[in-house]
Formats: sequence, C-alpha cells, structure tokens
Amino acid sequence: EYEGDRNEEGERHGRGKAILPNGDKYEGEYEHGLRTGQGTYKFKNGARYIGTYLQNKKHGKGTFFYPDGSKYEGDWVNDQRHGYGVYTYANGDTYTGEWLNHHRHGQGTYVYKDTESKYVGGWVQGNQEGEAELIHLNHRFKGKFSKGNPVGRGKYVFDIGCEQHGEYIQSEQYKGEEEEEEPSVFVETKWKATEITKLTLWTPHGENPPPPKEASLEAEASAETAEEKAAEEEGGEKAADAVAEE
Repeated sequence: EYEGDRNEEGERHGRGKAILPNGDKYEGEYEHGLRTGQGTYKFKNGARYIGTYLQNKKHGKGTFFYPDGSKYEGDWVNDQRHGYGVYTYANGDTYTGEWLNHHRHGQGTYVYKDTESKYVGGWVQGNQEGEAELIHLNHRFKGKFSKGNPVGRGKYVFDIGCEQHGEYIQSEQYKGEEEEEEPSVFVETKWKATEITKLTLWTPHGENPPPPKEASLEAEASAETAEEKAAEEEGGEKAADAVAEE
C-alpha cells in the first residue's frame, strides 16, 4: 500500500508513505521506486530508524531505536553500523567511537553506567583489543588488552600519587593431556606486581621506546646525580636523608 509521488514511469519517486506486506511502515523520500534520501522506517516489532537511505538500505547518518530500549546514532553503510557513532545500551552503558560492519572496531570509549568506569582504547570486531586505558573513580590501568582482558605489561596509576608496575599473566588452569588449539575467551589473567614508584612518564608496552642515545644520557645523568648525592652524604650535609633512605 503506497500513497505519494510517482514519476512518469509510475515508480515511487519523491515523497510518500508505504505499508509493507509484513506490517512495517515507511514515510520519506523515494527515487525510482527505492527508499533513497531522508525517511522514517517503523518496524512492526517496535524498532524505528530515522535517517538517510540509499536504494532501500540505511546509508549515511541515522538513528536506530531498538526494541530493547537501546539506541545507535551515527554513520551507516549498506545497512550496517559503519564509521563513527554512539550506541546507548539498554542498561545505560555507552560506546562512542568507530564501527566496522556492525561491530565496535577501531578507537572507542566505553562507559559503564553502574561503576562509572571507562575503557578508552582499541577495539577489534567488538572486543577490547590493543593499547588502552581503563579508568576507575580513584585509579586507572594503562596497558594492553586482548579479547577483553588485560595482558602483558602494564601499570596502575593511583590518585594518591603512585604507580604499581607489573604484568598480567594467564592462570595455569589448562594443564591437561590435550591442549586446546586456541585459548578460551574466559581464560583468567592474574596481576603480578613488580614495583611501586612515583608517577612517571611510562608508556604502555608496544609504543616506541626513547632512542638509545636519550636513554644513555638519562642513565649517565642519573649516575652523576647519585655520585653527587653520595659525596654530600659523606660530608654530612644529607645525613637526615641518608637515615631515611636506610
């Protein structure tokens, strides 16, 4: 059932309203019989799309309201979430960032409503993957993620002004006669701390380290400073500090 403009060939062309055989409804622009341009599509199950179409497919900017109360607002390509967009989930969580073929993919930020924690970093096919930062109310973790879990070297930065360096290692729960070819998504990782330091300009594993020359200069500077401090301590000028360090 259609009501609206048509071209000389009798095709739906221009603005119009249509009720599809399955009960869905569309109101918007047409070109040569196909939904193309701005329009609103109401699904029988309660879902609704408001945005741009290209040859019957969601393409361009648009907002999709899902039956469960969630919502996506952003870019579409060939009927899929693709590009940049914001997804608000039914539980109040939000994801803001890049999409590829309906999946969170690229760089994005996921905010957990209940805890107010925030993941900022890489995504691959919907999973947290790559260098990232997991921010909590009074501390944050910087490191690398794989399939949603932290892995390898990283550090926790606390608001009180210190850092805990260490690494995440997989728990040894898969010791059996037959080893799985691929690790399970639910493999647990455990944090192993190595040291606690003051705040530093440390970068996550995987980023380019400082050039060797700069590193050697920093080492020499540190050595000279240590020698000067030792000399001062021998002279008694830093006695209090020496006792504190011991």
